[in-house]
Amino acid sequence: MFSALLDAARNSPFKAPFTKVQCEPTTTEAGSTSLVPSRTIAAAASKEVEFGSNEFFGLCAVGGILSCGITHTAVVPLDLVKCRLQVDQAKYKNLFHGFKVTIAEEGARGLAKGWAPTFFGYSAQGAFKFGLYEVFKIQYANMLGEENAYLYRTWVYLAASASAEFFADIALSPLEAAKVKIQTMPGFAGTMREAFPKMMGEEGITAFYKGLVPLWCRQIPYTMMKFACFEKTVELLYKHVVPKPRSDCTKGEQLVVTFAAGYIAGVFCAVVSHPADVVVSKLNQAKGSSAIDVAKKLGFMGMWNGLTPRIIMIGTLTALQWFIYDGVKVALSIPRPPPPEMPESLKKKLGVE
Repeated sequence: MFSALLDAARNSPFKAPFTKVQCEPTTTEAGSTSLVPSRTIAAAASKEVEFGSNEFFGLCAVGGILSCGITHTAVVPLDLVKCRLQVDQAKYKNLFHGFKVTIAEEGARGLAKGWAPTFFGYSAQGAFKFGLYEVFKIQYANMLGEENAYLYRTWVYLAASASAEFFADIALSPLEAAKVKIQTMPGFAGTMREAFPKMMGEEGITAFYKGLVPLWCRQIPYTMMKFACFEKTVELLYKHVVPKPRSDCTKGEQLVVTFAAGYIAGVFCAVVSHPADVVVSKLNQAKGSSAIDVAKKLGFMGMWNGLTPRIIMIGTLTALQWFIYDGVKVALSIPRPPPPEMPESLKKKLGVE
């Protein structure tokens, strides 16, 4: 399996930007090799991770752990108030009122409720989301061939991100269920260690996965939008906004473009996935209810409760996630693709200069 994946990566149209330049060594009279004639000591060069290797996919997963685990944990207070707005808008009238009521009842420490399942859950999700996205993107592009992979690149992004998120949510679901109960059910549990055995005792294993389907409904469209919108926004920013080619931009300038594209993608992500997010929050609070029951009870307008704080939260989250993920790639010498370019063979077919 892994050998087939490596072969696919080497033949992938996404490999082209990362082809390494090889310098031909020369042999000296003494028999030693040198990159520069008349010199026997070659300058050390930084080693870039091989594109499509197991190390490449593993380090991408590490980048996903850091980008998702850190950012979701950082916005736990906003997430807590958002969840409470979704399940009890009569008590928590708006974002600022929600913060005020929470602090008045539980103190500032109350805003950190659910941080542990958030950190561990979204770290696991990030590993699968980003790591498997790179795997599926290479596989699907290779299946289409170089020209079709370019022409239908948005579909490649959509399919790869949806496939990755399917598995990522299986890892996230138990911890997301615990987080929502801790945050929205007063007196249920104060920590993850308290919540897990109590959930198992009351509802069995179904307590951890009864929200999986609505989680898929929330996260798969969100992730499809997150990756496809980000990839296209980066492409458009370099084409129409950034005054110079990406290759001429410094690493810092490239990361600024990454952050901007991530925030734009995050706003669209929040809107697309919000109704399912409300259902997930309400479902984990209501015992014995199905996703359809909760949706009917909420009604169309009810499924948009808490949209404003979620746009702020998801926009910031998505921007920071891409910034951290791209920053990890820079720090660990992981290949970072430039905006896609039309293959030469396709240019000839279409008569494009």
